Amino acid sequence: MKIVVIYKSKTGFTKKYAAWLAEELSADIFEFEKVTVGMLTGYDTVIYGGGLYAVSINGIKFILKNLDKLKGKKIIVFATGASPERKETTDEIRNKNFTLEQQKHIHFFYMRGGFDYSKLKTFDKILMTLLKWKIKGKKELTEDEKGMLAIYDKPVDFTRKDNINKVVDCVRKQ
Repeated sequence: MKIVVIYKSKTGFTKKYAAWLAEELSADIFEFEKVTVGMLTGYDTVIYGGGLYAVSINGIKFILKNLDKLKGKKIIVFATGASPERKETTDEIRNKNFTLEQQKHIHFFYMRGGFDYSKLKTFDKILMTLLKWKIKGKKELTEDEKGMLAIYDKPVDFTRKDNINKVVDCVRKQ
């Protein structure tokens, strides 16, 4: 079985998971920007990873617009974000990014990444600052909102290699 891991990572957390998956599965690995759909024809399994931005998976449109060309392949998508992994979080991400029909063909996983404001580009810093102000303006904060405010000034890395196990199991399951 030939496997490829493709990733789009702004701050390194998705890249870390992609590298761990590629190593564990003896897969080829490519940055999103270097991939064409034609390159994927020789693979049986395509794994795509992207960070979350407002519950949207960074770069996922590449996979979605090429689903018809990837028919017959196992398609796995993973997203990384700062929020803890919870069923409701995973369901929200899945339902926002994939139609019910697409969900029949895509195996989806969420893995907790981290947050490092200093690694963001200017535009993303502006967006995150606006989000920070919006959260600070609330009278009552959720635990996730309190957590987001706490990590703005101090980078956090929640990545754990064993988080890839569920993806690895999915790849190996026929």
